[in-house]
Amino acid sequence: MVGAAAAMTSPPPPAPGGYAFLDAATLRRVLPLSALIPHFRSSLPALSAAVHSPPRSAFPLPSSPSNSLLLMPSWSSDPSLPYIGVKIVTSFPRNSALHRLPGIHASYSLFHAATGVPLVALDGSQLTLLRTASVSALAASVLARRDARVLVMAGAGSLAPFLIAAHRLVRPGIDRVIIWNRTPDKARILAQSLQEEEGGADEAVTFEYAENLEEVVGLADVVTCATSSESPIIRGAKLKPGAHLDLVGSFSPRMRECDDEALARGRVFVDFEVAMEEAGELIGAFDRGVISPADVAGTLVELVGGAKSGRRSDDQLTVFKSVGTAVVDLLAAQLAYENFLQGERLRTSGGWQGVEEYRRRQG
Repeated sequence: MVGAAAAMTSPPPPAPGGYAFLDAATLRRVLPLSALIPHFRSSLPALSAAVHSPPRSAFPLPSSPSNSLLLMPSWSSDPSLPYIGVKIVTSFPRNSALHRLPGIHASYSLFHAATGVPLVALDGSQLTLLRTASVSALAASVLARRDARVLVMAGAGSLAPFLIAAHRLVRPGIDRVIIWNRTPDKARILAQSLQEEEGGADEAVTFEYAENLEEVVGLADVVTCATSSESPIIRGAKLKPGAHLDLVGSFSPRMRECDDEALARGRVFVDFEVAMEEAGELIGAFDRGVISPADVAGTLVELVGGAKSGRRSDDQLTVFKSVGTAVVDLLAAQLAYENFLQGERLRTSGGWQGVEEYRRRQG
């Protein structure tokens, strides 16, 4: 054990001032999507096999039968990734109705793998938004048509703007974004906000909202879904040839964002194999004999690593289903911590004026 610890590469030392907390605003600054997507592209094939992530542990809480505490640990056995990480999540589903608060809160802690020394804590909710959107965009960079122009966003929650931004990074030809939500006002408000950020209706990208999803889904070159739906909202018959379908929302057998036809028509990939045990769309399709696990073309690691081919023709429908794992949490936390430290050293050295200037100079 001593030899293994000695061989472990030392991570950068703690930031000036010691143990730090990276809040949501800091994370968005040091972990931009434009950096996280290529980081996943290179690190997932190289390091994912070395990251150990046991099944998450869930504990009911005495405050209410519906409240729970979830622990998601991971650690690396690769000397080039000398970290241990733990995501702690609280789920209080009645928060919105009782307290006007989000139902999910999370924190992420990063430790030195050789010594166990705590290095940094991160806003777990923001980390999850950034890594989830980056994973979807990385898959789309291989699976979506290069000439994609229309993006349909199903869902207008906290993840939606991240998914839209990430897909636009990998498919910069997207010039029309249509947002749908079960509550139309939420879709309208998000579309208006994004259009204002873009600079108005005269800009190259237009943001719209739709009240009827089935009327617009057939226009989409890329459809991305981030909902908690338990019944299909995307029907395979409505998807046009060559579309790419990104499914993010479901993470349990009872949840389902698309019907069986979408899976039967498509070339299906998953983020990790565990998706075939957790995603309601896949579990149901397997049980009904629509597709089998052998019909899943591969994982994201196989796709970006070149072990499996992606889209085979311009008319082929592709599907990517993600459920998220502690592997991408650890890799995202690694990049956030190391970027933060680099920016802090530049700030305290007096050479540059803060992390913002560092990020600007890095482009």
